[in-house]
Amino acid sequence: MLQEAGYIGLFIGSFLASTIVPFSADALFVGCIAIHLNVFLCLLLATLGNWLGGLTSYYIGRLGNMDKIERWAKVSREKLEKQQHIVAKWGALLAFITWLPIVGDVFAISLGFYKISFPKSACWMLLGRALRFTVLLVLWQKWGVLLFSI
Repeated sequence: MLQEAGYIGLFIGSFLASTIVPFSADALFVGCIAIHLNVFLCLLLATLGNWLGGLTSYYIGRLGNMDKIERWAKVSREKLEKQQHIVAKWGALLAFITWLPIVGDVFAISLGFYKISFPKSACWMLLGRALRFTVLLVLWQKWGVLLFSI
């Protein structure tokens, strides 16, 4: 359905896939390229949508606090402090891999929760997501057409 909506569908789908909604932006991106939408516009919209979704997850984390997490998620303060140490060790660089399935959302939320620099996190997140879609594009251009012609 999103693929049929073209560029707008790609942007919305990429955004949703980058939040806690389980969805594949990769399949949507490749699908849009396969139906011959403009490659560079697809790359731009998928990257921007996915990045803005990641920033949304960052801000969801920013809204959290230790007391609420301890009470609602039943996670001990010691465990949160241990996680905070790990997140602080890697800092904004962790944002580079927030595109990864499942753990990427956790990383993005953690970066916000532990108040890691927003500008640095946003830059690394954008770079990681742009690289992800660029690699998908190169793979599609190299081998995807062959796969769909078989």
